[in-house]
Amino acid sequence: MDREESWLRFNQRVLELAEDTAIPLLERAMFLAIFSSNLDEFFMVRVAGLKRRLATGVAVSSPRGHHPRELLERISKVAHELMPRHAECFHNSVGPALAEAGIRIVRWDELTSAESQRMQRFFRRTIYPVLTPFAVDPAHPFPYISGRSLNLAVTVHDPQSGRRMFARIKVPSILPRFIELDGGRFVPVEDVIAAHLPQLFEGMEIREHHAFRVTRNTDLEVDEDETDDLVQALENELLRRRFGPLVRLEVEETISDAVLAILRQELGAEEGEVYRVPGPLNLAGLSQLYNLDRPELKYAPLVPVEPRALANGDFFSAVRERELLVQHPYESFAATTERFLAAAAVDPQVVAIKQTLYRTSGDSSIVEALIEAAESGKEVVALVEIKARFDEQNNIRWARKLEEAGCHVVYGVVGLKTHCKLALVVRREEDGTLRRYCHVGTGNYNPRTARIYEDFGLFSSDLELVEDLSDLFNHLTGFSRKRHYRRLLVAPRALRESLTRQIQNEMANHEQGLPARIRIKANSLVDEDIIDALYAASRVGVPIDLWIRGSCVLRPGIPGLSETVRVRSILGRFLEHSRVFVFENAGDPQVWIGSADLMPRNLDRRVEALVNITDTGQRVRLIGMMDLAMADSTSSWRLAEDGSWTRASHDGRGTPLLDFQNTLRGDRHLRVVDG
Repeated sequence: MDREESWLRFNQRVLELAEDTAIPLLERAMFLAIFSSNLDEFFMVRVAGLKRRLATGVAVSSPRGHHPRELLERISKVAHELMPRHAECFHNSVGPALAEAGIRIVRWDELTSAESQRMQRFFRRTIYPVLTPFAVDPAHPFPYISGRSLNLAVTVHDPQSGRRMFARIKVPSILPRFIELDGGRFVPVEDVIAAHLPQLFEGMEIREHHAFRVTRNTDLEVDEDETDDLVQALENELLRRRFGPLVRLEVEETISDAVLAILRQELGAEEGEVYRVPGPLNLAGLSQLYNLDRPELKYAPLVPVEPRALANGDFFSAVRERELLVQHPYESFAATTERFLAAAAVDPQVVAIKQTLYRTSGDSSIVEALIEAAESGKEVVALVEIKARFDEQNNIRWARKLEEAGCHVVYGVVGLKTHCKLALVVRREEDGTLRRYCHVGTGNYNPRTARIYEDFGLFSSDLELVEDLSDLFNHLTGFSRKRHYRRLLVAPRALRESLTRQIQNEMANHEQGLPARIRIKANSLVDEDIIDALYAASRVGVPIDLWIRGSCVLRPGIPGLSETVRVRSILGRFLEHSRVFVFENAGDPQVWIGSADLMPRNLDRRVEALVNITDTGQRVRLIGMMDLAMADSTSSWRLAEDGSWTRASHDGRGTPLLDFQNTLRGDRHLRVVDG
């Protein structure tokens, strides 16, 4: 199946959560916001990539045989179905429910006279000083419209000359999406601006005003082989990002044909790139409502637990005793990962810390710990991936701050993104020997997303594993072509080959009558070679369970091809983000966790790492989690052979199926196995 349409169907599942009246109301509003921001990124990257291929003449057909032009037409068709459905969910379901709960998004003509007067004062004090109307005439060419900005297209009539003229006003991003009134009422910021257009165009007659929004290509192109300074080259490219070509034009459905024609002509928008939807535009701004103090309209608070193994207070002694597997957000990121690095930073016995950083938060305690360690004289190496999409500027800023503190900062391997999640601490023990401690994770070192992203982390002082991390860090900071490790599978050199070999091993075991089964949890499954290997395994009868959150282009259940394959997707309160691979291995399961999805970019163009889980209790825990997610009694979306996803949330008697995330949240035994 096509990757692009599969991704759109994933975002449709997000929309179905917004449509689900059993979910707390502000959570539904947040799912509407997530759908909107997801779709923005899809157009900025995936649609932009297809358009670039067409423009450069390297338009290669997809595995399904579709030319990029056909794919763009299909994307446009599906997106034109989903965007009105998204708006309908807001106007007919979430919006009215919010109003019943005392949270109203009102338009300007619904304001009371007192509210109008208050907004007039607010406009003069807060909005007017930052507005700049841009007229379009022979002396003023059509202004550049930056990506994802909200704008007003205005037509005015000059009573003196009789001319009709066009102007554009950008809604400054520093303003809130919705301006709060009294009593839980909010008004879109563009409505306030539109109501005061006569003050911006004094002496003119305002004839029309319409909101519109542009999405642009934001992918970065840096030739690492041709640049002497990757950071400088990337910064220059970031400056050009906002000038990328248009990929989508959103307009309110009330826009006149005349104004739309002006926008299309000036912006170069083709008919299929225009999306007319009911206002207000940019419902990603609904995330603003989530900050309201209305706990009864949200999921019950989650209080992450601290693993019992850490109760004695000495992190290093606990990890020396046995490996520790934690799952966020059910188990505290602060009490485990942040604590591990903070303890290393202040421990006088620690002599060195090595760390990869792909994405982190703006107020990262992780980075602060590295800075503190460097300032106290420890050897600190930080591998910062400055090409992490949409986090490039943030990562450059952190990299420079780390360098100023005395950290050794490197930017990975030329031509590859470093996506693996690794930390290595070198500590001098009481007997004078050096001992290494490590963390291998499935998610980023980001304290903020760790509260809502589900991920695993393994802490260990196992000699084989820490040797692997030492070798891998040496590869990343120096020159090395090491291919094989002890407990790690590392991309791009060996991961694809190793996964394929383990799939083939399950085939051989099944043919010999030995226990054989494949279970995989990943964010995406789009790699053709891995899919072909899974098809081959299914054809000989190997049971295959695939738990894929997002894009999946494999077709399950096709006679003679994939009869033994089941595909599930679980979406909910937390973003299922961990990657888990389980191979039955004739009754002695091989279990791996790590950073790699099953995509060509992960297997061939990134540095990824999977770690082998050797502790029996931890393997039982992970296998039990996989089986629970795939059980018919668990609520999930199920993928059919035709590519359609069906949500199974109730049984035949109408009884709700088990909620997977709530089960993990409430069942300590499933989450914490510490002996």
